[in-house]
Amino acid sequence: MTSLTTMTGTALSQLAINTIRTLSMDAVQKANSGHPGTPMALAPVAYRLWQDYLNFCPDDPIYPNRDRFVLSNGHASMLLYSLLHLTGVKAVNAKYERLGEPSVTLDDIKNFRQLDSKCPGHPEYRWTSGVETTTGPLGQGLATSVGMAIAREWLAKHFNRPNYEMFNYRVYALCGDGCMMEGISHGAASLAGHLRLPNLCWIYDNNRITIEGHTDLTFSDDVATRFIGYGWNVTRVGDANDLEMLDRAFHTCAATKDRPSLIIVDSHIAWGAPDKQDTSAAHGEPLGEEEIRLTKRNYGWPEDQTFYVPDGVYEHFERGICVRGRTVRNAWMDLLAAYSA
Repeated sequence: MTSLTTMTGTALSQLAINTIRTLSMDAVQKANSGHPGTPMALAPVAYRLWQDYLNFCPDDPIYPNRDRFVLSNGHASMLLYSLLHLTGVKAVNAKYERLGEPSVTLDDIKNFRQLDSKCPGHPEYRWTSGVETTTGPLGQGLATSVGMAIAREWLAKHFNRPNYEMFNYRVYALCGDGCMMEGISHGAASLAGHLRLPNLCWIYDNNRITIEGHTDLTFSDDVATRFIGYGWNVTRVGDANDLEMLDRAFHTCAATKDRPSLIIVDSHIAWGAPDKQDTSAAHGEPLGEEEIRLTKRNYGWPEDQTFYVPDGVYEHFERGICVRGRTVRNAWMDLLAAYSA
């Protein structure tokens, strides 16, 4: 692999993205159970959001004005666990006391989907620090994200003062076709549009695959038109691997101040897997050792190394989300001290 000293920012980004992908593949394979395809497809999307936009402090994952990230398609849990590990999110106990130890270690990832693991099959609130809400039933995370966005509006109305904007966090929810098929997503989206929640962004993984097969079997909604009808701002990213296009979409979302936003991202489930990309086989079962080797070859990855985190990846996230999150969090704590006085 290329020397880190000669790597460009783009190359480091790709290294981090492929680390998320390969950790997800390896964890599902070792557990012999899980959903590898969506983390592989959405790794660039989650990377761009966390590294450059999410105001979240891994050192203090419970400070009140943090941005919220909700993984509504909770079967893609390895996407979130990989991020919690690589960004060094610290653990918090049931009393919301910061413990200083990692929320998700590499050993936890190796123990994915096993009894008492910190990386269960679906994310569970108050079990794994950094998980904002339990997700599993499709659409539930989307509805919860609307509640979180409403809560911010209530907090802002009651506590913000001139020069003291104590609550201005954003809520991002990642969802898939299954979430969009559920009635709860319709009701939640309608309410969010009616309330014109400006701090809410849903990211829809449009990969056209369900565990049974292609979405054409049961689903033919024009999602963009539906959300325009709800009063949302709708933008589209035609390729989940296009970091520049993702950047523009997240920037547009952040700049939209009068309504919620939907980003439709066209992706390929199990991106890079030679025989399982764009198939339902990548949705609910391991890829298989030979397919993983071939996929890693496509990524330019060491084919026989498992749970491999290259030198520089942890430092890359430290320079991104960790430094930004720490700065924003500390500024908010200073503002809180002044507000209290």
